[in-house]
Formats: sequence, structure tokens, C-alpha cells
Amino acid sequence: MHTPITRDALFALLDENDIAHKTLEHPPVFTVKDGQDIKAKMIGANTKNLFLKDKVGAFFLICAQSDTQIKINRLHTMLGCKRLSFGKPDYLLQHLGVTPGSVTLFSVMNDTENRVQLIIDKSLLDHDIVNFHPLKNTATTAISSSDMIKFAKIVHHEPLIMDFTSLTDETSH
Repeated sequence: MHTPITRDALFALLDENDIAHKTLEHPPVFTVKDGQDIKAKMIGANTKNLFLKDKVGAFFLICAQSDTQIKINRLHTMLGCKRLSFGKPDYLLQHLGVTPGSVTLFSVMNDTENRVQLIIDKSLLDHDIVNFHPLKNTATTAISSSDMIKFAKIVHHEPLIMDFTSLTDETSH
């Protein structure tokens, strides 16, 4: 495993690619609930980010709006993969270079072997601004939703855009 990219390197990459960003420093946030008071002061869509692994070793990073319900037990049917579970912390560090609580869209820049499929909640595209941790959960960085897609492509992770509402509307199999 290579050394994970630092926050300074992330900001340099954003600057080099004309991706405007604004960062708010705050105490560590480990869950969506933990950060509600902080995020209430920020404009844009707040996010939750899930690192998942299927039974045969495929990895997925789900970037969704913080209030989006994601039925992990049904998601595999939409993705055409085996059943999903949360990826272990050692896989998270190995592939995305972050620790639990700091999972973020920006962490795909550490996945230089392209082992992780990036999946973005369609509802994030309805917002001008989206908020993600800048590789550590002690800050939140705001970028435009169009720059979110631009960033993913720059770091060679063509995102799969998914409508998670179809998982909640569908009847169980």
C-alpha cells in the first residue's frame, strides 16, 4: 500500500483543476447524527459515505445525501453483485487511505488501482453545493455538485449515478 494522500495534496489537486472549495474546521464527526449541529450552519447537501464489500471481494464507495435511506440488503441487485456488507477498516485504509469516520468522496484519489466502484446518489446532483470530509473527519469541504463529478473523473473514477429511492419504493423479493 502506498502512503495515503494528504489534505494539502487534495486541496492542491482541487486548485490545479479549478475546483472551488471552502473548508470548515470542526471537532471530529463520526456519524451523520454527530455532525448535525455543524452541518446545519453549512449551505448545500450534507453527505454520508459508505464503504462496502461484496462476498467475492468487489469494493464500493457510496456517496449519498445524509438523509437518503440505503437498503444495503437490496443494493446488490441494482449493482449486479453479490450480497454487500460494510468493508473492514483494514480494507478501507488499504484502498481509500482513510479510517472509519473519515470515509469521503475525496478518498477515491487514494484508490490508484481502481479497486473501488464509486456510486453517487442522484439526489446530490440536485444541489449546487455538496459537503464532504477532506480525508479526515475534523473538517468539511464544500464543492459544487458538478465539480464532484469532475473530481471523480480527474482521479479516474467514473461514477455510477444511482437513484436510491427506487430501492425503497420497490417491493421485497
